[in-house]
Parts: sequence; structure tokens; C-alpha cells
Amino acid sequence: MRLTQCFKFLKKNKGKKSTPYHLIRLEETDSTNRYLHDYHPAEGETMTVVVAKHQTAGKGCGSNVWESENGKNLLLSILVHPVMLPVAKQFLLSMAGALAVKDVLDKYTKDITLKWPNDVYWKDRKICGTLIETSLGGGRMKDCIFGIGLNVNQQTFISDAPNPVSLCQIIGHEVDLEQLLSALLDSFCSYYQMIEQGQYDAISGLYHLALYRAHGFYRFRDAQGEFEGSIIEVEDTGRMIMRDKQGMIREYMFKEIEFII
Repeated sequence: MRLTQCFKFLKKNKGKKSTPYHLIRLEETDSTNRYLHDYHPAEGETMTVVVAKHQTAGKGCGSNVWESENGKNLLLSILVHPVMLPVAKQFLLSMAGALAVKDVLDKYTKDITLKWPNDVYWKDRKICGTLIETSLGGGRMKDCIFGIGLNVNQQTFISDAPNPVSLCQIIGHEVDLEQLLSALLDSFCSYYQMIEQGQYDAISGLYHLALYRAHGFYRFRDAQGEFEGSIIEVEDTGRMIMRDKQGMIREYMFKEIEFII
């Protein structure tokens, strides 16, 4: 699908909940992702969403934790069963989820980009972290849990995270969390429907248009040290392909390279 066709699809489906979901609300939990690991959906339940006001052990990528003031931000996880998606293309789920977050934030502010592999940025600051966890069955995709921690109304951050920012800090006033949640879930459903329909190239194309530091050379650090590189593409597997200043092609999976900001 060409990008112009993709934009028409999104416009046509704007405001529609294309995939029914079951919504679970929690006052507090250790982690919404962990909650869904232990959850057993009812027969016919194709999408489950759990949202919490507070997490005591919010998960980030790897061993990282997610700081969030009680009741101030959006903390949620989405469970889907993407059996139609080839295992080699599972990173498309991460692309789709990140694009859903960006689409909602774009209605409030400019300069929202998607930082590989799992962050959403405003300029050079992190406004949202995502975490995708997949499971296989019989060599095929079985379950996917997509976690979202979106900084919305928090005004002070006390952890040692280097560059957090909230939507409230950017636009100067608080935002209705319920409206934001509804818009985010509708957007996620639209992108997930694109995956169901096999529109992989369209999702990848939109992701690359939104990619953080997509053009030009920037400083990075890998196991061999610092270098200047330019992003060529992110494959559907999640592998990032780069070219350094000397013209050498470099390939990285998660946690193998660091952006120097």
C-alpha cells in the first residue's frame, strides 16, 4: 500500500473502534504488563486493555523501571493475539503501537518522533516509553502484550532518568486522561486493523517518516566506542541498519547501541 493510500485509510477509520476491546481498570498494580501475563481472556475476547492509576513496579526495557506519579499519567497494557503476523515481522506491532501514541500526541504538540526501539520523544526528551512482549505457539505468533507509559500531567520527575518530559510541561496545562485514553485506544485499534489486513509496508513507511534522527549523522555508542552514524532503515525484525562516516554498514538489535543525546 502506498503512503497516500495509508493516510486515506486512517482518515476513513478516524474515530472508529475497529477492534472491540475489553477494558479493565485498576487503582494500583505492580505492572500492567505483568497483570496481563496472568490474565486469561474469555472466549472470543480479541483485545484486552488494562489501565492503572498507579504502578508499584512499572516495567521498562530490560531491567529499567518506569517512574510515574499516582494518578497523573497513562499507564496501560494491551493484550492482542496476532496469529496472522509472521514471526519475522513481529516488530511491526511495536511500530504500530508507537505510531498510535504519536498520532494522539500530534493533536497537542509538534516535534513528536519515534526513537528506536521503544520510546516516543518530544524533541530530545522522552515523553513515552513502550514495552512489547510476545509469545509463540507452534512456531507462530500467539500473544502480544504492548505496554505504554505516557507522561501526561506529571510536572516533577525525581528518578535519575536523564531526559523525561510530560505533555503538561510541553503545553502548559493538564490534559483529561480519559479523553486521551479513548483517543489512544481508538488509534491503536486502527493500526492493529492494518496489521490484520497485512498492510505491513504502510506501517513501516509511516514509522520511518516519524523516526527520531532519521536524517543526517549523529553520535552513537556501541561496544567498540563512539562513532557518527546515519540511520538507513529499521527492518520488520527490529534490526536497525546504519552507515557510519567511513561508509561502513552497521547492524544492531536492541541494547546493542546507544543514542548520545
